[in-house]
Amino acid sequence: VDHYGEQSLEPGVRKYSCELTLDTKTAHRYLKLSDSNREVTRVREEQRYPDHPERFDSCPQLSCREALTGRCYWEVEWRGGVHKSVTHRGISRRGESNDCLFAGNNQSWSTITKKQSSSSSSSSSSSSSSSSSSSSSSSSSSSSSSSSSGRVAVYLDRPAGSLSFYRVSSDTLTHLHTFRTTFTEPLYAGFGFWSLNSSVSLCPL
Repeated sequence: VDHYGEQSLEPGVRKYSCELTLDTKTAHRYLKLSDSNREVTRVREEQRYPDHPERFDSCPQLSCREALTGRCYWEVEWRGGVHKSVTHRGISRRGESNDCLFAGNNQSWSTITKKQSSSSSSSSSSSSSSSSSSSSSSSSSSSSSSSSSGRVAVYLDRPAGSLSFYRVSSDTLTHLHTFRTTFTEPLYAGFGFWSLNSSVSLCPL
């Protein structure tokens, strides 16, 4: 698969589609799950989730239940200020420090979507480039977006140490960013929410 620029949404990528569900035991208490744990929204009302050591207690985040192994592909529809992330299982869950924050440390990798911009980041650096940019040694990039909602695809090739994010439009993928690293722990899809009513829905494929 060509990771750069626009391309047709080839069946070869989708053959790595994986079924994901949101993990209630990791969800911050101001995140409300619905649609059989396939949709999550940041809300004003505190949810009555029980205490759990894997729950994010301060950062409005959660992860999915299934570990990501080998090659995996998934798509999400998003609205508002949302981090679409992949995280090591060992990321910190307590407090508001960068150690807990998706894209704030070397335990997680994210594309950050806001109106007028979509940026990708982990902890080490920041730069701006076109939407078809990619990264090997660099850790972040940004691209313009005129919408406050949309659809993003994620393709993980764990053996190759590659994690790619794409904007999905009709039958076309537009490359946003590729991280290249060595993954050392179990990996999970995750999401962070930075505005009220922001949401993510896992797309059936």
